[in-house]
Amino acid sequence: MNEREAMARAIVLAERGWGRVHPNPMVGAVLLKDGQMIAEGWHQEFGGLHAEANAVSAAGELAQGATCVVTLEPCTHHGKTKPCTDVLIQAGVARVVCAVRDPNPEAAGGIGVLHAAGIQAEHGLFAEEAARMNAAFLCGLARPDRPWIAVKVATSSDGFLASTDRHPQFLSGLEARDWVQWLRAGFDAIGIGRVTLETDNPQLTVRGPLMPRVPPIRVVFSANGRMPVDRLLFRTEDVAPVLVATTPAGASRAPVETVVGDDLSGMLGALRARGVRSLLVEGGAALIQSMLAEDVVDRIYWIRARTAMETGVSAFGGFRPGESEDSGWRVVRRLALGPDTLLVTDRRLCLPDS
Repeated sequence: MNEREAMARAIVLAERGWGRVHPNPMVGAVLLKDGQMIAEGWHQEFGGLHAEANAVSAAGELAQGATCVVTLEPCTHHGKTKPCTDVLIQAGVARVVCAVRDPNPEAAGGIGVLHAAGIQAEHGLFAEEAARMNAAFLCGLARPDRPWIAVKVATSSDGFLASTDRHPQFLSGLEARDWVQWLRAGFDAIGIGRVTLETDNPQLTVRGPLMPRVPPIRVVFSANGRMPVDRLLFRTEDVAPVLVATTPAGASRAPVETVVGDDLSGMLGALRARGVRSLLVEGGAALIQSMLAEDVVDRIYWIRARTAMETGVSAFGGFRPGESEDSGWRVVRRLALGPDTLLVTDRRLCLPDS
């Protein structure tokens, strides 16, 4: 196994922390010696051992003289666990290859610490892939004024998310719906607009095998604060909190706790101040198109069914993510989910400075 293969494996390992480690980043590590993998590890649980410590523990004395390939610069932070730099130095690791630098001021500087201890250390291998995996963490540090925002939509093959009469229906199959439960588990909050609340009556809870460490907050965007209180959302507040994002005028009409802003940008800023670093928006069309117009969407998860509708409610208006690189959106993943297709497009990448 070479270092590139090891980094690809480390990224796969890191993703096992989805839903369990945030707001910490997901991190994976592989230890190599003489072209062979001798151990691997990942950050499994918030507050638990970091990836490097798990890998070193698995390797034992074999870690002496090994190369550690890790998705994020080893931390220097004395927190719930000892610094990863200390773990690597004490284990006698000879070389460290990391994908991206850690921009967190409390934990940064690991490469310098390793150099001072006589350990070879470098960064940049598979940097974009690793940064994309931890986009919410990295963008949250680079841009603290709003959450990192992803949109998830399931549409017909021609981009409609509902019939003209907005009659609730499943466009995607079971595999795609199961995948959405996994996706929800890794976000701080899930957002919808008032019309989606009224017509679809969603729960917006995580109901898959992966249970998130902290259940996502459910957020309803409503400028006037009005909405029906008999919806499932308000009958499951014991499962996960519910917030209404609204204007100052609508705050007194909302049936639950509010976050207030003069406009969409202000509401998003208020959500971030409330501790929401990542927001998954699941509809409806008006909210999605408003966010696209404001250029606050960072990623789109687009599940496309095989069947066409020919007419209905368009998910994106005139915008079609992934059809042109000139739009500033980049296709980063395609995946079959049973009979459906997942297309993931990114608007921006928060890659830490060298």
